[in-house]
Amino acid sequence: MPDLLLELFSEEIPARMQRQAADDLKRLVTNALVDRNLLYEGAQAFVTPRRVTLHVVGLPAAQPASREERKGPRVGAPEAAIRGFLKSAGLARIEDASIEKDPKKGEFYVAIIEKPGSSTKDALAEILPAIVRAFPWPKSMRWGAASVRPDPLRWVRPLRGILCTLATPHDVAEIVPFDLVGLASGDVTWGHRFMAPAPITVRRYDDYADALQKAKVVLDADRRKAIILADAKSLAFAQGLELIEDEGLLEEVAGLVEWPVVLMGEFEPAFLDIPPEVIRATIRANQKCFVLKDADGNLANKFILVSNLVASDDGAAIAAGNGRVVRARLSDARHFWLTDLADLPDYKDKGKPLDQRLAKLEALGIVFHEKLGTQAERIERIESLARELAPKIGADVELAARAAKLAKADLVTEMVGEFPELQGLMGRYYALAQGEEPSVAHATEEHYKPQGPNDRIPTAPISIAVALADKLDTLGSFWTIDEKPTGSKDPYALRRAALGVIRIVLENGLRLPLTGPLNAAIWGALLDIEFAREDQAGSVVQSLERRGFPKGPELEEVVGAFTRAARRSPAPDDARLRETTTSLLAFFADRLKVYLRDKGARHDLIDAVFALPGQDDLLMIVWRVEALGRLLDTEDGKNLLAGYRRAANILRAEERHDGAGAFNRAHDPARLVLPAEKDLADVLAAAGAAARERVGREDFEGAMRALAALRAPVDAFFLDVTVNADDPALRLNRLRLLGELRDAMHAVADFSRVAG
Repeated sequence: MPDLLLELFSEEIPARMQRQAADDLKRLVTNALVDRNLLYEGAQAFVTPRRVTLHVVGLPAAQPASREERKGPRVGAPEAAIRGFLKSAGLARIEDASIEKDPKKGEFYVAIIEKPGSSTKDALAEILPAIVRAFPWPKSMRWGAASVRPDPLRWVRPLRGILCTLATPHDVAEIVPFDLVGLASGDVTWGHRFMAPAPITVRRYDDYADALQKAKVVLDADRRKAIILADAKSLAFAQGLELIEDEGLLEEVAGLVEWPVVLMGEFEPAFLDIPPEVIRATIRANQKCFVLKDADGNLANKFILVSNLVASDDGAAIAAGNGRVVRARLSDARHFWLTDLADLPDYKDKGKPLDQRLAKLEALGIVFHEKLGTQAERIERIESLARELAPKIGADVELAARAAKLAKADLVTEMVGEFPELQGLMGRYYALAQGEEPSVAHATEEHYKPQGPNDRIPTAPISIAVALADKLDTLGSFWTIDEKPTGSKDPYALRRAALGVIRIVLENGLRLPLTGPLNAAIWGALLDIEFAREDQAGSVVQSLERRGFPKGPELEEVVGAFTRAARRSPAPDDARLRETTTSLLAFFADRLKVYLRDKGARHDLIDAVFALPGQDDLLMIVWRVEALGRLLDTEDGKNLLAGYRRAANILRAEERHDGAGAFNRAHDPARLVLPAEKDLADVLAAAGAAARERVGREDFEGAMRALAALRAPVDAFFLDVTVNADDPALRLNRLRLLGELRDAMHAVADFSRVAG
């Protein structure tokens, strides 16, 4: 059984595209083989900066022959139908077809079409050119004289060679022949660009892998990663240092070299005065190098770089050259750091450096979103929300407001302009440098968290208040302008924001009903939208001027106080507010389902709890879900659910006849006849009252235990009592009793939403 070896050799492929390219090549080729009934034993793809390789083992020598029966027209059918059948079946005359009989339809013609399978080599020669031409690169280019053709070949970088052979273990390998715009397939590859540039002729995969290894190419990307990591750790250990591992950088660097050689460079210790995160970001982003730490955990003034060749001086010149570039980059970073700590000449009267940056941000009118106004307006909304949230989570109101005000100030610093990934973190450094309370400084960094399911959450009260305010403002604002996630599209990361709110609330054990904060967030956005649309702020200014208020900062402060007060006072009867808040709470319900499902909870139990009115306290919802799950795991709970369903089905059927709400009144104790219905009424009165009382004091376990007492009388009721009695009054009384059962259970959860 032959094996396929395919290599597509090109100029350097961007590291970020390499893994996906290998996966795509494997998927496209193997799918095409299976579609042609060419089943194989295994396939493996490899990628280096200059080649994408596929090795498929255990292919058949040829496609299996096929046999198809094609049913034709009836015997005696018109001549035109006969001719059409002969043409489609590839027959010369009707006598070449057989005749079969059908008891109902009579005799009809049948053609037996047998096709020999084509060779695997021929099939591949047809399959592969189409795959190469339509390869799904994120970006591609055309090149050379062929680029002006009507249908030029496109590739991520100029394609220089195609190696394609089909070989059996003991026979001579064959080239699978095909041509792509003058580039013919063959049995030649090339080694390392500098250390082994000569062409190499290969026959099969074993020859190919061995030849590349000798030609200074490590074919397997995972092996290159392992070499880099092991050598980097060894080199660091030899210097008494420790490598700060970085999986993303390791993956990228492994995609930049075919023959990894790990070296160590250094820079002046004086640069260690810069925040360590800045040093790491500078060295990582600009030089693709790893940083090191000493035995005390402090950043060292040395770094690890990965070269793509073995130098005659053991890499001394390469390390020195990288050191010079790193020093230049760190000089720039130090300049940014010192500039950001200094006053802004045009804004010195605005207070501390971060306050000056805020004034600059406002003066520049940087837009947050075209429909939601500027960043400065958003900061005011977040500050207002933080003030509202702070007392509910035990945070100091003024400190929370100060942290919210400063949280976005670093967006206009030089450092964040150069390294956007440091936003928040640099805010903390600058806040500490200007003497802010440590809790305020840490909140400026942590208000972005969590940024993913595995990111840590803020736990300090000030940080929690600002992080929640930031996320709730984002959600409320974009919901207000109807920019909601759709399908897989979520350009403003609203799902992540909602999950962040859920994690902060639940993992900190916060009792925080969401309706109030969401109303405030949505109302603040609505207010800013109205101000922007109708220039209401300007109208307020003009009105105050007419009343004798002097122009200037005092008037602006009065207007600011007016807008802040308006943000904190949502109009309770505003229809847009109610509709938007309801929609956003439903979104939180969906995100909570995802969060709890990942924790092992059942989504139907979440539905059963959320179906109750006024469910906006996430922690209480989780407690209810957990208690409901424990009840339904017991035998009493399962039988009670079955009894509830029977009662609910009977009520639903009878309400279609008697009308909705026909059985919502209390039953008449005097009309209870049978012992089973009397017992149910007695137990229901006690259990229902106990369940409601325990729900009122949030003892959901106790409420579930109270409901469990209904199991036996409910079973006995359905065993001994005919609900639809002939006596209309008796029937009505029994249906009302079942209605009370349904209402009692709905005090805890909507059991109609429970599956199974």
